[in-house]
Amino acid sequence: MKLIPSASLALLVSSCVSTPSVLQIEAEDFLDRYTRAYVGLYAAASEAQWASQTRIVEGDDTNAKRTQAAEEATAAFTGSIENIETAQRLLESRAELMDSQVKQLEGVLFRAASGPQTQRELVKRRIAAETAQVEKLYGFTFRLDGKEVSANEIDGGLKSEPDLARRRAIWECSKEVGVGLRPGLVELRGLRNEVVRTLGYKDYFSYMVSEYDMTTEEMAAKIEEINRELRPLFRELHTWARHRLAEKYGQPVPDLIPAHWLPNRWGQDWSTLVDVQGFDLDAAMATRTPQWLVEQSERFYTSLGFEPLPAVFWERSSLYPLAPDAGYKKNNHASAWHMDLDRDVRSLMSVESNAEWYETTHHELGHIYYYLCYTNPQVPPLLREGANRAYHEAVGSLMGLAAMQPRFVQAIGLETGGQAADPMQLLLREALNYVVFIPWSTGTMFSFEKELYHDELDPQRWNARWWELAARYQGIAPPAARGEEFCDAATKTHINDDPAGYYDYALSFVLLFQLHQHIATQILHQDPRDTNYYGSKKVGEFLRGILTPGSSRDWREVLREATGSDLSARAMVEYFEPLRLWLVEQNRGRTCTLADL
Repeated sequence: MKLIPSASLALLVSSCVSTPSVLQIEAEDFLDRYTRAYVGLYAAASEAQWASQTRIVEGDDTNAKRTQAAEEATAAFTGSIENIETAQRLLESRAELMDSQVKQLEGVLFRAASGPQTQRELVKRRIAAETAQVEKLYGFTFRLDGKEVSANEIDGGLKSEPDLARRRAIWECSKEVGVGLRPGLVELRGLRNEVVRTLGYKDYFSYMVSEYDMTTEEMAAKIEEINRELRPLFRELHTWARHRLAEKYGQPVPDLIPAHWLPNRWGQDWSTLVDVQGFDLDAAMATRTPQWLVEQSERFYTSLGFEPLPAVFWERSSLYPLAPDAGYKKNNHASAWHMDLDRDVRSLMSVESNAEWYETTHHELGHIYYYLCYTNPQVPPLLREGANRAYHEAVGSLMGLAAMQPRFVQAIGLETGGQAADPMQLLLREALNYVVFIPWSTGTMFSFEKELYHDELDPQRWNARWWELAARYQGIAPPAARGEEFCDAATKTHINDDPAGYYDYALSFVLLFQLHQHIATQILHQDPRDTNYYGSKKVGEFLRGILTPGSSRDWREVLREATGSDLSARAMVEYFEPLRLWLVEQNRGRTCTLADL
C-alpha cells in the first residue's frame, strides 16, 4: 500500500504567515503517525468487509472472522487510550492550532467513540454482534412458494405483479428476513449505546448526529422543517395515489394505502405507478448490456472534464449479478467503496438492463468521483470524506437526476419512444421518487431510529411503532396486522449495518435540488425540469469546486459559496410547484386522509 504524506504537514511547512508553534508541530507529528497507522488498518478492514459482502458462503465463516479481526484491530488503534488522551490534550489549546489540525483531531475523537479501549470487551462484543448481523442479513434466503427468490426478483414482482393475492405473498416474503434479525438488533441497540457513552455521548443516535455539528434536538427540528415544507405536495400525491391504485386493483379507495399495493418493499419509491408515454427508459435499456450502463455512466463524468475511472475500479469491482451456479452469494445493495483513502475505488452492484439500474450506476459513480476528487495532496487522508455525510448522497442523487432528464437522455442517443413525453407526467414520476422519499426518510426512518437509540424504545413495541410511524408520515399500512413476532424495521438494510444516519439521504435530496437549481439557472440557463449536463465543462468545474475539499471545510460554508443560500427545501418545493397545482385540480372532490404534521 502506498504511504500517504501528511497534507497538513506540507501546508504547515509552506505557510508563510508565521512560524509554526511548538504545539502545532507536536500536533502534526501526532497526526502524521496516527494517519500512517490508521490508513493501513482502514485498508485492511475495507478488504475484509469487501470479501464479506461479495462472497457469502453458507456455513463458511472465514470472511466473517477476518472482518471481525480487522475491525477489532482498527478499534484497538482508533480507540486507544493514548490516542484519546493526546487528542483531548491538544484540543484543549485548539485556538493555537491550525483549522485543519482541529478538524482532524476532532475526527480522531469521533472514531475513538465507536471503539474506546477503556471498554475493550464491550467493543469486541459490539463488533462480533455487527459481524453476525450482517452475515445473517446478506446470507438470508428469500423463499416464495417454497422456491428461492432473489431480492431483485422480489423488487421486480412488486413493480409488475397485477394480482393482489400474489403481491401480498411477495411482500410478506420480503419481510421474513426481519424475524431472524430481531434478537441481534436488540443486542446491538444496547451495545452501540453503551460504547459511545464512554466518550460522553448520550446515545448512538446523538453520536451520529454530532458529525453535522448539531444536537439531536437541532437535527430533529431541521428534519421536521423539511417534512413540513414538502407536506402539502405529498398530501396531494398520497390522495392521487390512493385513487389511482384503487382503480388499478378494482378496490374501494382506502384511507391508508396497503403496503403491498405499492411498487417498493418499504413504500419509499412509487415512481413506477406512472408509465410516461414517449419516455420509456426501460425499453431503451433493454437493448443495452449491463456493461454499457456502467461504461455510459463513466462517459458522462468524463464529458464534464473528470478523469477516466482508474484501472483498479474495473479490475476489482463487483458490478453484475452472480451466475446461478456461482456457489456463493453477495450483497445486492448498491454501494461505492474507497478502499484505502487513496486511488483504490470500487463499486458493489448487481447491474441489470433497466431504468432503475441506469439511474443507480450514475448515482454510484458520483460517490466514486467524489472519492477521487478529494484524494489530492491538499486534503489530509483523515479529511477524505464528504463535506458532511449528506453531501456524498447529494452528489450521487444529483447525477442520477441529471441522467434521467429528457434533454440529457436525447443527447446521449437513447430512443425512448416515438412521441414527445408529457412534461407533467415526467414531473409526476420524479415526485413519486424524490418527494415520496421524504416522509419515509425524515418521518418513518428518522423517528424510528431516534426512538430506538435516543429514547430506548421498548423492543415489545418495535413493530407496532414502526407501523404507527408509517401511517402518520407515509400514509401506508400493512395488508394485515403485524405482531411483535415480526421486526419489519430490520428488513431495511441500514437499520442493521448503517444505523442512525438514514436522514443523510433526506438531507441529500434537499441539497441536490439546491445544487441542481443553481446549475440549471446560473450555469446552463435551462429549465431545471429539463436540463442537459452532458459535455458541460462549466458544470464539471462547479462540481469539482464542491468535491475537491472533502471535509476540510465547513459544510455550511461550502453550500453558501456554491449556491448563495443555507440548507433549505425551497428549491425542491419550487421545482415541483407546477405539479402541486396540477394535482390540486386532479384531486378536486376527493377527500385527503393524510393529516398535517
